[in-house]
Amino acid sequence: MLILASQSPRRQELLHMITSDFIIIPANIDERVVVKVPSDLAKEISKMKAYEIFKDHPLDTVLAVDTIVIIDKIVLGKPTSKADARRMLELLSGRKHHVISGFTLLSAKREINANVMTEVYFNELSDETIEKYIETGSPFDKAGGYGIQDEEFKLVNHIEGSYYNVMGLPIEELRKYIK
Repeated sequence: MLILASQSPRRQELLHMITSDFIIIPANIDERVVVKVPSDLAKEISKMKAYEIFKDHPLDTVLAVDTIVIIDKIVLGKPTSKADARRMLELLSGRKHHVISGFTLLSAKREINANVMTEVYFNELSDETIEKYIETGSPFDKAGGYGIQDEEFKLVNHIEGSYYNVMGLPIEELRKYIK
């Protein structure tokens, strides 16, 4: 059985594009203990999540994913307040940043631990757009404080790489391993 170690509704929806044969068991780890260079952070956190679930389900295959946003060597997680969301969106406004999803696919026979990176180019955002977006509540469960799928706000100008990676699950890469 495939286990998705995530409670993210977006990841569940995206994984359904590959397979519907999975169950959900969210991992409960302390991500703050991971000290890695930003480019390896998501990959290492996904590995911790996978092993947390695998220890109790050694006969299954576990998929764990972590997504981070990096700009100016700063890692942007999920905003903790309206002010934090505003800070992140102002920092991203009119600029390029990177979205990295680290994933681990773990079973008794194999371990695949990799990163997928997408370059995201943001539009210049007005204060009004930022405030309206924050009021939707959408920023608070997303790394970097935004969802690329929130198209009505025209946050993203264009990307280089995987759209689904920016949503939190690099399905193009995962299709190689999940049948």
